[in-house]
Amino acid sequence: MPATIRDVARASGVHVSTVSRAFSAPHLVNAETRAHVLAAAEELGYRPNRAARALITGRTHNIGLIVADIANPFFPPLIKAAESHARGRDYHVFVADTNEDAGVEEELVLALAKQVDGVLLCSPRMSNTQIEQLSREVPLVVVNRPVPGLPAVVMDVAQGARLAVEHLVSLGHRSIALLGGPRGSWTNREIRRSATLAARTAGAELVVVGPNPPTEESGSAAADAVLRAGVSAVLAYNDLMAVGLIDALDHRGVKVPDQISVVGIDDTALSRRTRPMLTTVATPTAAAGRAAVDMLLQHGDDRRTTALVTLQTELVIRDSSGPGPHRTAGPGGRHQPPVDGVASESRE
Repeated sequence: MPATIRDVARASGVHVSTVSRAFSAPHLVNAETRAHVLAAAEELGYRPNRAARALITGRTHNIGLIVADIANPFFPPLIKAAESHARGRDYHVFVADTNEDAGVEEELVLALAKQVDGVLLCSPRMSNTQIEQLSREVPLVVVNRPVPGLPAVVMDVAQGARLAVEHLVSLGHRSIALLGGPRGSWTNREIRRSATLAARTAGAELVVVGPNPPTEESGSAAADAVLRAGVSAVLAYNDLMAVGLIDALDHRGVKVPDQISVVGIDDTALSRRTRPMLTTVATPTAAAGRAAVDMLLQHGDDRRTTALVTLQTELVIRDSSGPGPHRTAGPGGRHQPPVDGVASESRE
């Protein structure tokens, strides 16, 4: 016969209500007492009834996590980190994929609203108004996009785009294409704004190719437009598009980085497997997943908060970016090395 909460109370020498609080509200129980209760529960094989606990506490100890495209390698590290972090707080995570569809996104939030204590909404495609309205149904934390009045975790892609453009300019590139991402994406707008400003400041030309779906296939499809633009370097919205572009250029006999340099954004595992290995902007997706869980549990009952966490990005220089046509030559005709001194650059 399975152990009951009364068995645990008897074995640990405390009241039943103390055992209940040890599982449902651990912050209300002395640490030594809780450890004693948990040890007794473990020895007896007791597992609390989550459904019954939800009826008592009004909490399900479940979190919804909705992503734009689970096949995009940007999201798995975020999902894995959020799940692991939530498990350590005695929460389960339900993951759902919208396939970049704002309508599906809204349906999923409403479907999860009664089953979870809150939802992490990652790279949403809905309007701010829609998101704000949904926050009245269930506590939300928005990841990878700020929404006024709601808690959010964002990665500083503007900083990353600036570093990428400055890196390309330092290599001698004065004509750069920006391979844009999906229409309506906050990340895409931030990258475009920052890259445009960085190029203008450096006296370089920035040609925008897009918007495009954030997929490898769209990167491949953009190859002809990139070549027609006559640029010597490309900054892509994400690693997937950069890898697709490199593959398509290779099929057209255009070598990277000898004839054209390519930089991605995200630093996914794919960026290290492609050849040449991809220079890219590292985004702290795992840290974002953990921060979003913390923010939801901290601000879940306050649905109108301006809490915002901004995580820094970093330029990772690998093999897909090389000298451009305006690279300054040093003594003896040798090319000068790239400009250093930026704290958020690294080389692999």
